[in-house]
Amino acid sequence: MKVVVVDNYEAMSAEAAKLVEEKVRENQEAVLGLATGSTPIGLYKNLIEGNKTRGISYKDVKAVNLDEYLGLSQDHSQSYHTFMKENLFSQIDIKPENTYIPNGIPASAEEECTDYEAVITKVGPVNLQILGIGTNGHIGFNEPGTPGDSITHVVELTKSTRESNGPNFETEAEVPTHAISMGIQTILKGEEIILLASGESKAEAIKMLLTKKVTEDNPASFLWTHDNVTLIVDKDAYQLVK
Repeated sequence: MKVVVVDNYEAMSAEAAKLVEEKVRENQEAVLGLATGSTPIGLYKNLIEGNKTRGISYKDVKAVNLDEYLGLSQDHSQSYHTFMKENLFSQIDIKPENTYIPNGIPASAEEECTDYEAVITKVGPVNLQILGIGTNGHIGFNEPGTPGDSITHVVELTKSTRESNGPNFETEAEVPTHAISMGIQTILKGEEIILLASGESKAEAIKMLLTKKVTEDNPASFLWTHDNVTLIVDKDAYQLVK
Protein backbone atom coordinates (compact mmCIF):
# COMPACT_ATOMS: atom_id res chain seq x y z
CA MET A 1 0.00 0.00 0.00
CA LYS A 2 1.32 3.38 -1.02
CA VAL A 3 0.53 6.06 1.56
CA VAL A 4 0.25 9.68 0.44
CA VAL A 5 -0.18 12.19 3.28
CA VAL A 6 -1.55 15.59 2.27
CA ASP A 7 -2.41 18.75 4.17
CA ASN A 8 -6.20 18.79 4.01
CA TYR A 9 -9.43 17.61 2.39
CA GLU A 10 -8.96 19.83 -0.66
CA ALA A 11 -5.48 18.44 -1.31
CA MET A 12 -6.76 14.87 -0.87
CA SER A 13 -9.53 15.51 -3.39
CA ALA A 14 -7.17 17.07 -5.93
CA GLU A 15 -4.64 14.25 -5.60
CA ALA A 16 -7.33 11.64 -6.14
CA ALA A 17 -8.71 13.51 -9.15
CA LYS A 18 -5.26 13.56 -10.70
CA LEU A 19 -5.07 9.75 -10.50
CA VAL A 20 -8.58 9.28 -11.89
CA GLU A 21 -7.90 11.62 -14.80
CA GLU A 22 -4.62 9.85 -15.56
CA LYS A 23 -6.52 6.57 -15.73
CA VAL A 24 -9.15 8.00 -18.08
CA ARG A 25 -6.49 9.54 -20.31
CA GLU A 26 -4.75 6.16 -20.52
CA ASN A 27 -7.99 4.29 -21.20
CA GLN A 28 -10.94 6.23 -22.60
CA GLU A 29 -13.15 3.16 -21.95
CA ALA A 30 -12.03 2.76 -18.33
CA VAL A 31 -14.35 1.20 -15.77
CA LEU A 32 -14.44 3.27 -12.58
CA GLY A 33 -15.71 1.96 -9.25
CA LEU A 34 -17.31 4.86 -7.40
CA ALA A 35 -18.19 5.62 -3.80
CA THR A 36 -20.69 7.89 -2.08
CA GLY A 37 -20.74 9.85 1.17
CA SER A 38 -19.03 13.11 2.07
CA THR A 39 -15.49 11.90 1.38
CA PRO A 40 -15.56 11.75 -2.45
CA ILE A 41 -17.60 14.93 -3.03
CA GLY A 42 -14.45 17.04 -3.42
CA LEU A 43 -13.01 14.48 -5.83
CA TYR A 44 -16.17 14.64 -7.92
CA LYS A 45 -16.05 18.45 -7.99
CA ASN A 46 -12.52 18.20 -9.37
CA LEU A 47 -13.62 15.67 -12.00
CA ILE A 48 -16.45 17.97 -13.09
CA GLU A 49 -13.97 20.82 -13.43
CA GLY A 50 -11.64 18.57 -15.43
CA ASN A 51 -14.46 17.61 -17.76
CA LYS A 52 -15.35 21.25 -18.35
CA THR A 53 -11.87 22.81 -18.53
CA ARG A 54 -9.20 20.12 -18.97
CA GLY A 55 -10.72 18.16 -21.80
CA ILE A 56 -11.27 14.97 -19.80
CA SER A 57 -14.16 13.08 -21.39
CA TYR A 58 -16.22 10.32 -19.80
CA LYS A 59 -18.40 9.55 -22.84
CA ASP A 60 -17.00 6.01 -23.14
CA VAL A 61 -16.28 5.45 -19.44
CA LYS A 62 -18.39 3.03 -17.40
CA ALA A 63 -19.08 3.52 -13.68
CA VAL A 64 -20.16 0.93 -11.14
CA ASN A 65 -21.12 2.06 -7.66
CA LEU A 66 -20.27 0.28 -4.45
CA ASP A 67 -23.66 0.21 -2.82
CA GLU A 68 -27.22 1.44 -2.32
CA TYR A 69 -29.62 1.62 0.59
CA LEU A 70 -32.34 -1.01 0.62
CA GLY A 71 -35.79 0.52 0.75
CA LEU A 72 -35.03 3.77 -1.09
CA SER A 73 -36.30 4.37 -4.61
CA GLN A 74 -33.95 5.79 -7.24
CA ASP A 75 -35.56 9.23 -6.97
CA HIS A 76 -35.47 9.36 -3.15
CA SER A 77 -33.49 12.41 -2.04
CA GLN A 78 -31.06 10.26 -0.02
CA SER A 79 -30.63 7.39 -2.47
CA TYR A 80 -27.20 6.90 -3.95
CA HIS A 81 -28.76 7.13 -7.41
CA THR A 82 -29.73 10.71 -6.52
CA PHE A 83 -26.36 11.37 -4.87
CA MET A 84 -24.39 10.30 -7.95
CA LYS A 85 -26.67 12.16 -10.34
CA GLU A 86 -26.45 15.41 -8.36
CA ASN A 87 -22.75 15.25 -7.46
CA LEU A 88 -21.27 13.87 -10.68
CA PHE A 89 -23.24 12.17 -13.43
CA SER A 90 -25.48 15.10 -14.44
CA GLN A 91 -22.46 17.40 -14.72
CA ILE A 92 -20.09 15.34 -16.89
CA ASP A 93 -20.54 13.70 -20.28
CA ILE A 94 -20.94 10.12 -19.04
CA LYS A 95 -23.83 8.23 -20.66
CA PRO A 96 -26.62 7.24 -18.24
CA GLU A 97 -26.65 3.71 -19.68
CA ASN A 98 -22.99 3.35 -18.66
CA THR A 99 -23.69 3.98 -14.96
CA TYR A 100 -24.58 1.11 -12.66
CA ILE A 101 -25.96 1.27 -9.11
CA PRO A 102 -27.85 -1.47 -7.22
CA ASN A 103 -31.64 -1.23 -7.18
CA GLY A 104 -32.76 -0.18 -3.70
CA ILE A 105 -36.28 -1.57 -4.07
CA PRO A 106 -35.81 -4.90 -5.86
CA ALA A 107 -38.45 -7.63 -6.01
CA SER A 108 -35.82 -9.85 -4.39
CA ALA A 109 -32.80 -8.43 -2.62
CA GLU A 110 -30.90 -11.70 -2.98
CA GLU A 111 -31.56 -11.80 -6.73
CA GLU A 112 -30.50 -8.17 -7.03
CA CYS A 113 -27.18 -9.04 -5.38
CA THR A 114 -26.63 -11.91 -7.81
CA ASP A 115 -27.60 -9.74 -10.78
CA TYR A 116 -25.38 -6.84 -9.70
CA GLU A 117 -22.39 -9.12 -9.21
CA ALA A 118 -23.00 -10.39 -12.76
CA VAL A 119 -23.14 -6.80 -14.05
CA ILE A 120 -19.77 -6.02 -12.45
CA THR A 121 -18.27 -9.15 -13.99
CA LYS A 122 -19.71 -8.30 -17.41
CA VAL A 123 -18.73 -4.62 -17.39
CA GLY A 124 -15.43 -5.10 -15.57
CA PRO A 125 -12.87 -5.60 -14.48
CA VAL A 126 -12.96 -2.32 -12.59
CA ASN A 127 -9.81 -0.48 -13.63
CA LEU A 128 -9.83 1.99 -10.74
CA GLN A 129 -11.88 1.63 -7.56
CA ILE A 130 -12.51 4.61 -5.28
CA LEU A 131 -13.15 3.86 -1.60
CA GLY A 132 -13.79 5.78 1.57
CA ILE A 133 -13.35 4.29 5.02
CA GLY A 134 -15.90 4.25 7.83
CA THR A 135 -15.08 5.14 11.41
CA ASN A 136 -15.37 1.41 12.17
CA GLY A 137 -13.17 0.44 9.22
CA HIS A 138 -15.94 -0.44 6.81
CA ILE A 139 -15.39 -0.18 3.05
CA GLY A 140 -18.50 0.02 0.95
CA PHE A 141 -21.07 -1.13 3.47
CA ASN A 142 -18.96 -4.11 4.51
CA GLU A 143 -19.23 -3.86 8.26
CA PRO A 144 -16.86 -5.51 10.80
CA GLY A 145 -17.28 -9.27 10.64
CA THR A 146 -17.69 -9.37 6.85
CA PRO A 147 -15.67 -12.27 5.38
CA GLY A 148 -12.87 -11.44 3.01
CA ASP A 149 -14.36 -13.72 0.34
CA SER A 150 -17.74 -11.94 0.31
CA ILE A 151 -19.31 -10.87 -2.98
CA THR A 152 -22.23 -8.49 -3.52
CA HIS A 153 -24.59 -9.04 -0.59
CA VAL A 154 -27.23 -7.61 1.72
CA VAL A 155 -25.73 -5.86 4.74
CA GLU A 156 -27.38 -5.01 8.04
CA LEU A 157 -25.99 -1.60 8.94
CA THR A 158 -24.40 -1.20 12.34
CA LYS A 159 -25.61 1.34 14.85
CA SER A 160 -22.49 3.46 14.32
CA THR A 161 -23.00 3.53 10.55
CA ARG A 162 -26.67 4.46 10.92
CA GLU A 163 -25.72 7.21 13.37
CA SER A 164 -23.11 8.53 10.92
CA ASN A 165 -25.72 8.64 8.15
CA GLY A 166 -28.48 9.92 10.41
CA PRO A 167 -28.01 13.66 9.77
CA ASN A 168 -28.96 13.08 6.13
CA PHE A 169 -32.46 11.99 7.15
CA GLU A 170 -35.26 13.90 8.86
CA THR A 171 -35.81 11.30 11.59
CA GLU A 172 -33.88 8.36 13.01
CA ALA A 173 -36.67 6.03 11.90
CA GLU A 174 -36.07 7.00 8.26
CA VAL A 175 -32.42 5.88 8.28
CA PRO A 176 -32.24 2.59 6.35
CA THR A 177 -31.28 -0.50 8.31
CA HIS A 178 -29.94 -2.49 5.36
CA ALA A 179 -28.05 -1.93 2.13
CA ILE A 180 -26.77 -3.82 -0.89
CA SER A 181 -23.00 -3.61 -1.15
CA MET A 182 -20.21 -4.97 -3.25
CA GLY A 183 -18.43 -7.59 -1.14
CA ILE A 184 -14.80 -7.39 -0.13
CA GLN A 185 -13.76 -9.97 -2.71
CA THR A 186 -15.65 -7.99 -5.37
CA ILE A 187 -13.83 -4.80 -4.39
CA LEU A 188 -10.45 -6.54 -4.43
CA LYS A 189 -11.01 -7.62 -8.05
CA GLY A 190 -10.40 -3.99 -9.04
CA GLU A 191 -7.06 -3.56 -10.81
CA GLU A 192 -6.17 -0.44 -8.80
CA ILE A 193 -7.72 0.94 -5.62
CA ILE A 194 -7.63 4.43 -4.13
CA LEU A 195 -8.66 4.75 -0.48
CA LEU A 196 -9.54 8.26 0.71
CA ALA A 197 -9.55 9.41 4.33
CA SER A 198 -10.00 12.90 5.74
CA GLY A 199 -10.67 14.40 9.12
CA GLU A 200 -10.12 13.63 12.77
CA SER A 201 -13.09 11.26 12.88
CA LYS A 202 -11.20 8.83 10.61
CA ALA A 203 -7.96 8.94 12.61
CA GLU A 204 -8.62 5.79 14.65
CA ALA A 205 -9.64 3.84 11.54
CA ILE A 206 -6.44 4.87 9.76
CA LYS A 207 -4.35 4.01 12.80
CA MET A 208 -5.88 0.52 12.85
CA LEU A 209 -5.48 0.09 9.10
CA LEU A 210 -1.79 0.94 9.19
CA THR A 211 -1.04 -1.70 11.81
CA LYS A 212 -1.24 -3.99 8.72
CA LYS A 213 -3.16 -6.61 10.71
CA VAL A 214 -5.63 -8.29 8.36
CA THR A 215 -8.83 -9.22 10.19
CA GLU A 216 -12.59 -9.40 9.61
CA ASP A 217 -12.94 -7.00 12.54
CA ASN A 218 -11.46 -4.31 10.30
CA PRO A 219 -12.80 -4.75 6.75
CA ALA A 220 -10.43 -2.16 5.27
CA SER A 221 -7.50 -4.30 6.40
CA PHE A 222 -8.18 -6.71 3.52
CA LEU A 223 -6.75 -4.01 1.25
CA TRP A 224 -3.35 -5.21 2.42
CA THR A 225 -3.94 -8.36 0.35
CA HIS A 226 -4.13 -6.29 -2.86
CA ASP A 227 -0.95 -5.29 -4.68
CA ASN A 228 -2.03 -1.89 -6.04
CA VAL A 229 -3.62 0.30 -3.36
CA THR A 230 -2.97 3.99 -2.74
CA LEU A 231 -4.13 5.57 0.52
CA ILE A 232 -4.55 9.33 0.22
CA VAL A 233 -4.97 10.67 3.74
CA ASP A 234 -4.93 14.17 5.17
CA LYS A 235 -3.01 15.16 8.28
CA ASP A 236 -6.06 15.15 10.55
CA ALA A 237 -6.86 11.54 9.66
CA TYR A 238 -3.17 10.56 9.92
CA GLN A 239 -2.55 12.17 13.31
CA LEU A 240 -2.55 8.96 15.40
CA VAL A 241 -0.06 7.12 13.22
CA LYS A 242 3.32 6.89 14.88
